[in-house]
Amino acid sequence: MQRKQFLKTLGMTSMLMPLLHACGSDDDASAGTETGDCALTDSETAGPFPTKSPASLVLTDIRSDRTGVPFNFTITVQNKAENCTALEGAIVDVWHCDKDGYYSEYGGTQMQQEDFTSVHFLRGRQVTNADGKVGFTSIFPGWYQGRATHIHVHIYNADGDSLLVTQIAFPEGSNSAVSQVNASTANGYTKGMSGYTTNASDNIFADSLDNEIGTITGSVADGFELTHTIVVNA
Repeated sequence: MQRKQFLKTLGMTSMLMPLLHACGSDDDASAGTETGDCALTDSETAGPFPTKSPASLVLTDIRSDRTGVPFNFTITVQNKAENCTALEGAIVDVWHCDKDGYYSEYGGTQMQQEDFTSVHFLRGRQVTNADGKVGFTSIFPGWYQGRATHIHVHIYNADGDSLLVTQIAFPEGSNSAVSQVNASTANGYTKGMSGYTTNASDNIFADSLDNEIGTITGSVADGFELTHTIVVNA
């Protein structure tokens, strides 16, 4: 999916600059929290690689120099205190690893030997529009030992007060986007699924998967798109 088309779909083309200045389709897919549920999304850890200076990373396209299968994701933020209506003006920080399982801003340690301390790929910040939405252009995340494929999200109110730190899980299965992408050696995904930690075995998602899993459509050839709703108390 082309970036321009993605932004139009999100309804952000006409308001992208104000926002910047203001701050796999398959049977295995499952939806995240829906408006009717009005249940708070689970809180999760921000570590071990949180963004160090997120306010400096107001971006829609967070790829930087990272390559991989094209991936767009849209997050809708809802306010439980207002019957899960859209939360406009919330600050949303996101970050995830690259196709090889590495994070920017960290490295040179036993936890991550590759040193990416001086770069800031696959991290970004946006402010939700009137529909409570933000959208990012990225590459499909890889994975690393002990964790299923995931995206980190930290949501603040307009004053910068923290509302929720959480993570987004990806649907799994033999024909899932996760399986298709990790079999795509032509796109640089060389790990395959050998040694992969499933959502059910992931110590973050094992007890909270139902309201943390996104919905994915697309293909390796055309790229994938994830949508997910996060409910906070604001």
